[in-house]
Amino acid sequence: MAVPLADITRMPDPQYVIVGDGVSLATYSWGDHDAPTVVIVHGFASNTRDNWVLTGWIRMLERAGYRVLGIDQRGHGLSDKPHDADGYTVRTLASDIEQVLDTFLLDEALYVGYSLGARVGWQVARDLGDRIPRAVLGGVPDGTPLARLDIDQVRQYIADGTPVTDPATQSYIRLTERVPGNDLNALLALALGMRASHSIDPEPSTAPLQPILFATGAEDAVIEGSRTLASAAPQGTFFEIPGRHHFNAPGSRAFREAALAFLAG
Repeated sequence: MAVPLADITRMPDPQYVIVGDGVSLATYSWGDHDAPTVVIVHGFASNTRDNWVLTGWIRMLERAGYRVLGIDQRGHGLSDKPHDADGYTVRTLASDIEQVLDTFLLDEALYVGYSLGARVGWQVARDLGDRIPRAVLGGVPDGTPLARLDIDQVRQYIADGTPVTDPATQSYIRLTERVPGNDLNALLALALGMRASHSIDPEPSTAPLQPILFATGAEDAVIEGSRTLASAAPQGTFFEIPGRHHFNAPGSRAFREAALAFLAG
């Protein structure tokens, strides 16, 4: 008998974790608490529900016997949304993940991240070492994240509704406004914070040492940068997600299956 869609997409009540600078992060848990844990982290302007629940990832991982711990990153979902760019450096976002692991008393966890979550995952894997034995980084770009965003146009749009003319920025605005509860001022602060921490952008010389699966859509503009990072990682492998671009890759069954096989080792 088919499982009703409402049951598949139902969210557990969030558990809130207060991190070092007082920001409250919404977290969600599925599965047996004694099972191996997968920490799963969404992309820019998304959240745990949109990125992972509606696309079937949580159901797949839970069925495979994992405990799944989802995190709404600061600025997203039901987490706090500060407007100060200083709160959105890469190291701060990575530290948020570490503090969630500490709060849940997790000595070890597998990691799955997409886009912004993958960029943060690169840093988490570097900072935490063996505590993250394997990671899946989907749609991770080299260089500065959100570099194509026209900051001045976003500011004018927020201030007085001036139409955005830059095509890439239009795409980001549409992405932000698609998800109820998103705060454009917070996501602008995130973009500024990520740019301010460009000195630790992913590059081959800073590749994490543990096994990492890099997965990027065949039609994604960042695919060659992702390939470069995968080839530089000592234990990196690359999976090209067929027929997908950056914004629809998380819904790919082929991506889910490749990640599940990789996590199993």
